[in-house]
Amino acid sequence: MSVSYTRLMYLLIDRNITNAQLMREANISANIIAKIKNGRYISLEKIENICVALDCTPNDILEFVTGEENNNG
Repeated sequence: MSVSYTRLMYLLIDRNITNAQLMREANISANIIAKIKNGRYISLEKIENICVALDCTPNDILEFVTGEENNNG
């Protein structure tokens, strides 16, 4: 099972928020943005920072996917 941040990417597009804006507002680094884009683990603290900055919940920005789902899309 892995984490997909596709929901976060769509949310940023819908709200017209750039990666630079998210980094500033959520106090996260470019390294965290890279991890998000690659579907790698980020700490719960960083997820909380993003949720506070975007006024959303973790369900709005991430989902867990099985290996099968991850390979198909």
